[in-house]
Amino acid sequence: MNMDRILDLAIEKDASDVHLVPENKPMLRIARDLISIDEMDVITPEDMLEVYDYIIRGNLDKDAVFNETRKLDTSYEYRGIRLRVNFSYSREVPVCTLRLIKNELPTFEELGVPDVVRRMTYQPQGLILVTGKTNSGKTTTLNALINEINEKQNKKILTLENPIEYRHHSKKSLIVQKEVGRGLDSLSYSDGVKNSLREDCDILVIGEIRDKVTMEAAIEMAESGHLVIGTLHTKSCAETIDRMINFYEVRDQASIKYLMSALLKLVVSQRLLKGTDGKLVLVPEVMVVDNIVAGIIRKEKISVSEIEDAIQSNLEKGSIGLINSLAELFVKDKITLEQAKSQIEEKNIETLNRTIMQLRIKLSK
Repeated sequence: MNMDRILDLAIEKDASDVHLVPENKPMLRIARDLISIDEMDVITPEDMLEVYDYIIRGNLDKDAVFNETRKLDTSYEYRGIRLRVNFSYSREVPVCTLRLIKNELPTFEELGVPDVVRRMTYQPQGLILVTGKTNSGKTTTLNALINEINEKQNKKILTLENPIEYRHHSKKSLIVQKEVGRGLDSLSYSDGVKNSLREDCDILVIGEIRDKVTMEAAIEMAESGHLVIGTLHTKSCAETIDRMINFYEVRDQASIKYLMSALLKLVVSQRLLKGTDGKLVLVPEVMVVDNIVAGIIRKEKISVSEIEDAIQSNLEKGSIGLINSLAELFVKDKITLEQAKSQIEEKNIETLNRTIMQLRIKLSK
């Protein structure tokens, strides 16, 4: 199993991921497509044990985590390129996915992240969330945000990540990066958040808010006068609100809605589509939390359609509806109409067509 050769090919072909699964040839994901490395042999169970040893390199803590939990998230460096590595089991044999982390962070303009997201980092306190499904570019956006603050603002930024992907170096800001996990810098995200209260940081970045304990700690941090930036695995701004509330028991939801309405400043939900030029295109949905959105959050029953309407009617404050993003990308010939339609419900197709027509009229003037 020539791992060096596999990783060299991945770097050469600008792959985002490497998939190693027994009874298959090594696969590369390139611009969303899975491409087999035909020159390599089919992977055997023995090969996978070699891959495990290659990555773990005798680290007893990592080995103990994998044996106890049957999964492992870790990082690895190859020829100056950082890799995010996940091991799990399939039919009692390890399988492995490696994500290649680019050394050079793209700028906000290159990513296609709306400028309102950058502007919101100047808030003295509150909660900003970057959301999306797996492989939607959340980590890249989050790190571009950290880099932007690092270059423009004089702040102490503390990050909690599992694993650390991009290594930041202090510029105008002071950056402290902590890796979460057994035998690492912090045992859990919630422990790291609680301890950050004693570390005099201005901005706390949480790599993933995955449970109630971490959410509570993040809210406490924001409430105490800090800016907290985190990620959630949700597919829309409205779903993000719903997920946050449902971390809590029904009896506690009224009080948490009140806190959220006061502390939440911005939610950006993003998707990645394969563009007409073969490159990935960012599709952002942005919700700036103003008095109208805050009022909706405080209601006894959260309405997804109400939140979507509030985003649509708040465009002058920087909010961006999903339909607007899709329409604009189609008009600019970055995605196809079929792709745009595939991202929304059937009932919204007419609204999409109308938005496309309005954009074309606006651009023709």
